Amino acid sequence: MAFKTINANEAKVGTNIIIDGVPCVVKKIDISKTGKHGHSKARIEAVGIINDQKKVFVKPGHDKIEVPLVEKKKAQVLSIGEKISVMDLESFETFEIISCPEEIKSELEEGCQIEYWNVEGITIVKRKI
Repeated sequence: MAFKTINANEAKVGTNIIIDGVPCVVKKIDISKTGKHGHSKARIEAVGIINDQKKVFVKPGHDKIEVPLVEKKKAQVLSIGEKISVMDLESFETFEIISCPEEIKSELEEGCQIEYWNVEGITIVKRKI
């Protein structure tokens, strides 16, 4: 569910894009020009936001790429178990987050604040504040 599209040659390092339905962050981009009547090509290397999977693809520079909506918010941790129960600091809504990297989960304790991202309906913990 992308809300914006950009040309492939407009992508920069750090831009969020969707590749094969997976939201990714651009890590490297090479734009090459072809011959006299050819089109530029963009070779994009990206890493998945959710699963850290590397993806590489080549597209003509004028082709459209979808940009996902990424909401970055803060929350307070209420309890830690298999799921992390948190309360949003703006709306005071409580909900559970299922996916959290182990290295971040080991740093968390009840009452601490976290930054979480809502990427295309999937909520993930990014860091402890």
